[in-house]
Amino acid sequence: MEAEKDKALWKIAKKRVAFRRHFFTYLIVNGFLWTLWYYNGTGTSMYEGLPWPAWVSFGWGIGVAFNYYDAFHGNHDYAAEREYEKLANKKKR
Repeated sequence: MEAEKDKALWKIAKKRVAFRRHFFTYLIVNGFLWTLWYYNGTGTSMYEGLPWPAWVSFGWGIGVAFNYYDAFHGNHDYAAEREYEKLANKKKR
């Protein structure tokens, strides 16, 4: 049972490291895009006044938010473990 717990912790740790890398990449790329937009004039997107990098930041930001939730607040298979224990207890009766 101890080896299974270590595997679960390892999986959570890998998800959190992957999130940090994803977030860092998001910051670097979006910083570059906003800098590019700023220094190449203030061209707007199809909606007047909204800079085109906003679409990238918003869309990718949604993905980063889901990645954050999964890494830090996801159920990490605890729900499956609880369901298994519930079924095992029911079977013992």
